[in-house]
Amino acid sequence: MKSQIQKLVTQALERIAATGIIPEDQIPQPVIERARDARFGDFACNVAMVLAKVARTRPRDLAEKLVAVLPKSELVEKVEIAGPGFINFYLSPTAYHSLIPHILEQGHDFGRSLLGGGRRVQVEFVSANPTGPLHVGHGRGAAYGAVVADLLQAVGFDVHREYYVNDAGRQMDILATSVWLRYLGLCDEELSFPSNGYRGDYVWDIAAALHREHGDGYRFSAQQVFAGLPADEPQGGDKESHIDALIGRARQLLGDNRYRFVFELALNTILDDIREDLELFGVHYDEWYSERSLTESGAVNRALERLRSAGHLYEKEGALWFRSTSFGDEKDRVIERENGQTTYFASDIAYHMDKLERGFDRVIDVWGADHHGYIPRVNAALEALGADPSKLDVLLVQFANLYRAGEKVQMSTRSGSFVTLRELRKEVGRDAARFFYVMRKCEQHLDFDLDLAKSQSSDNPVYYVQYAHARISSVLRQAAEKGLEVESDTGVANLGRLVENHELALLNRLSRYQEVVEASALNEEPHQLTHYLRELANDLHTYYNACQFLVDDRALRDARVKLVMAVQQVLRNGLNLLGVSAPERM
Repeated sequence: MKSQIQKLVTQALERIAATGIIPEDQIPQPVIERARDARFGDFACNVAMVLAKVARTRPRDLAEKLVAVLPKSELVEKVEIAGPGFINFYLSPTAYHSLIPHILEQGHDFGRSLLGGGRRVQVEFVSANPTGPLHVGHGRGAAYGAVVADLLQAVGFDVHREYYVNDAGRQMDILATSVWLRYLGLCDEELSFPSNGYRGDYVWDIAAALHREHGDGYRFSAQQVFAGLPADEPQGGDKESHIDALIGRARQLLGDNRYRFVFELALNTILDDIREDLELFGVHYDEWYSERSLTESGAVNRALERLRSAGHLYEKEGALWFRSTSFGDEKDRVIERENGQTTYFASDIAYHMDKLERGFDRVIDVWGADHHGYIPRVNAALEALGADPSKLDVLLVQFANLYRAGEKVQMSTRSGSFVTLRELRKEVGRDAARFFYVMRKCEQHLDFDLDLAKSQSSDNPVYYVQYAHARISSVLRQAAEKGLEVESDTGVANLGRLVENHELALLNRLSRYQEVVEASALNEEPHQLTHYLRELANDLHTYYNACQFLVDDRALRDARVKLVMAVQQVLRNGLNLLGVSAPERM
């Protein structure tokens, strides 16, 4: 509806331009806004004030000229000029009634648009280190990233969904060493587990698989493992030095082939679990991008060479540094350590260089809020490489706090005492988890009430919306059981009977759906869509309680049933964009 008003105003501008009042090459895209007060119509346009200077006339005078040449439309009942030159549009009942056949005809496609023009967007989200199962914090990033990607695709962008697999680096070495030490414990070796190791039950499970398949083939005595190593933190030493020395000892004793086997076993076991968890959560990717491939393809060296050639690298204390302070970062960053190993940041630089080289018009990174400090350094690197940092949009997702029976659930990822995404999905269901995760702006903290998410009450937002959809299905079943025929044509002959306040409220709400989808996509704010669906569901429940649908008056019955069928279609379309099911029975 908004787009149709925009077309009318554009046609009026072209007619004005043809008379020479404004230059044809300066016709803007008119901005159409919903009127905040119903007294001033349904939509308002400020284009007369925008172009008054170009036209060398008063805004109100230009508005009068535009209204005089505005094409007639059955959608518009009247047009008024208000204030300094606002053009207010009052829609006709026909405009709202015509929505119903339009929705029913378009079905799944209603609300979708070509606004994005096929521009290529990459959305990278979750990308959790494969050092353990996905927890509830990752779940929020998964739901948010997936919905943002689906929304962008719904409005015409060409979206590429990507998971960046951190399959190289120190954390993976810590995981591999943790698995090997647990394996030694299963071989009856008595040892002190490092304070900086991974302690979750999943580490024991991987170690048990290694022990079942290879027996004592990877066994060394605790004395061989720990002799001469620097002390761990509980013994007054440094936990970082201790774990690094343990990694070195594991590599030495096992040799390249056996160490690599443990490393790959740990990586692939956890990565397979992550893939399965995300699939079951309704999250799908176009590509799983390996960090290791950046080194193997030479992309990291190529990125560093570009920075070196441009004079942005320098050596200090045996390490190689990126002069990121020249581009607004708070301090310079190490990209190659004294031992010659590149840092995570070096891989991040190469990865983002690769993203832009693949031709994406826009790159969206969905990160945890604890990564906020990475944004200026990545922007600095892109600028130093000669790329456009404005193409990168980093969205920070706050952690989700779980509450059960009013008490906060305590979690610690390092100790392994956390609630996994799989556990959450099994407890509350995929639908509730996905809906709850995107009900707030990503940068806002989310308190996830487990008891509410499982309740079958109007206080549970996802249940409330799904029940509206199911309630309409129940009405249609009742009509079929009573032998009441609902006309299958999409004409508007009987829709003029929809004059009740509840009906007008529903029609008005339906007219806003496409605007909400576009705003949710362009602003990367899925919560706008969840709020809309809750409001639409409330309108439906209120209408259901106030009016009977299956009345004896056939024409009125036909109109009301078509109205609720249109509501059901929009509910289904919106829930689909959120990755939530639309049940027909509850």
